[in-house]
Amino acid sequence: MKDSPDRELESCRAEIGVIDREIVALLRRRVDMGLKTKSLKQELGVPILDPTREAAVIRSAVESAREAGLPAEPVREIFWRILSLSRTAQQSEEK
Repeated sequence: MKDSPDRELESCRAEIGVIDREIVALLRRRVDMGLKTKSLKQELGVPILDPTREAAVIRSAVESAREAGLPAEPVREIFWRILSLSRTAQQSEEK
Protein backbone atom coordinates (compact mmCIF):
# COMPACT_ATOMS: atom_id res chain seq x y z
CA MET A 1 0.00 0.00 0.00
CA LYS A 2 1.36 3.39 -1.00
CA ASP A 3 1.97 6.11 1.61
CA SER A 4 -0.21 9.17 1.54
CA PRO A 5 1.25 12.34 0.01
CA ASP A 6 1.38 13.85 3.51
CA ARG A 7 3.53 10.98 4.76
CA GLU A 8 5.72 11.07 1.67
CA LEU A 9 6.24 14.82 2.14
CA GLU A 10 7.12 14.28 5.80
CA SER A 11 9.57 11.55 4.80
CA CYS A 12 11.16 13.74 2.13
CA ARG A 13 11.58 16.58 4.61
CA ALA A 14 13.15 14.24 7.16
CA GLU A 15 15.61 12.98 4.54
CA ILE A 16 16.45 16.57 3.57
CA GLY A 17 17.18 17.26 7.25
CA VAL A 18 19.58 14.31 7.32
CA ILE A 19 21.30 15.52 4.15
CA ASP A 20 21.58 19.06 5.54
CA ARG A 21 23.31 17.76 8.68
CA GLU A 22 25.66 15.71 6.50
CA ILE A 23 26.51 18.83 4.49
CA VAL A 24 27.31 20.74 7.68
CA ALA A 25 29.51 17.86 8.90
CA LEU A 26 31.32 17.84 5.55
CA LEU A 27 31.86 21.60 5.78
CA ARG A 28 33.38 21.09 9.24
CA ARG A 29 35.72 18.43 7.82
CA ARG A 30 36.59 20.75 4.91
CA VAL A 31 37.50 23.59 7.27
CA ASP A 32 39.54 21.23 9.45
CA MET A 33 41.50 20.05 6.39
CA GLY A 34 42.03 23.67 5.39
CA LEU A 35 43.52 24.37 8.81
CA LYS A 36 45.77 21.33 8.49
CA THR A 37 46.98 22.41 5.05
CA LYS A 38 47.68 25.86 6.48
CA SER A 39 49.97 24.31 9.11
CA LEU A 40 51.74 22.23 6.48
CA LYS A 41 52.19 25.26 4.23
CA GLN A 42 53.68 27.18 7.15
CA GLU A 43 56.11 24.33 7.81
CA LEU A 44 57.07 24.31 4.14
CA GLY A 45 57.38 28.09 4.03
CA VAL A 46 54.92 28.47 1.17
CA PRO A 47 52.16 31.10 0.97
CA ILE A 48 48.89 30.22 2.67
CA LEU A 49 46.76 31.81 -0.04
CA ASP A 50 47.07 29.98 -3.35
CA PRO A 51 44.81 31.56 -6.00
CA THR A 52 45.92 29.03 -8.63
CA ARG A 53 44.85 26.14 -6.41
CA GLU A 54 41.56 27.86 -5.56
CA ALA A 55 40.79 28.32 -9.26
CA ALA A 56 41.56 24.63 -9.85
CA VAL A 57 39.18 23.64 -7.03
CA ILE A 58 36.43 25.77 -8.57
CA ARG A 59 37.03 24.32 -12.05
CA SER A 60 36.90 20.79 -10.65
CA ALA A 61 33.68 21.50 -8.75
CA VAL A 62 32.06 22.97 -11.87
CA GLU A 63 33.12 19.95 -13.92
CA SER A 64 31.72 17.60 -11.28
CA ALA A 65 28.48 19.61 -11.22
CA ARG A 66 28.10 19.32 -14.97
CA GLU A 67 28.74 15.56 -14.81
CA ALA A 68 26.07 15.30 -12.11
CA GLY A 69 23.58 17.27 -14.21
CA LEU A 70 23.67 20.33 -11.95
CA PRO A 71 23.88 23.93 -13.15
CA ALA A 72 27.47 25.17 -13.09
CA GLU A 73 26.98 28.74 -11.88
CA PRO A 74 25.24 28.02 -8.55
CA VAL A 75 27.83 25.32 -7.80
CA ARG A 76 30.62 27.76 -8.63
CA GLU A 77 29.10 30.27 -6.19
CA ILE A 78 28.73 27.65 -3.47
CA PHE A 79 32.35 26.60 -3.81
CA TRP A 80 33.58 30.19 -3.68
CA ARG A 81 31.67 30.46 -0.40
CA ILE A 82 33.22 27.22 0.86
CA LEU A 83 36.69 28.51 0.02
CA SER A 84 35.85 31.77 1.77
CA LEU A 85 34.74 29.81 4.85
CA SER A 86 38.07 28.00 4.87
CA ARG A 87 40.07 31.23 4.43
CA THR A 88 38.15 32.89 7.24
CA ALA A 89 38.89 29.96 9.56
CA GLN A 90 42.58 30.10 8.64
CA GLN A 91 42.74 33.84 9.28
CA SER A 92 40.86 33.69 12.60
CA GLU A 93 43.23 30.96 13.81
CA GLU A 94 46.13 33.40 13.36
CA LYS A 95 44.72 35.84 15.93
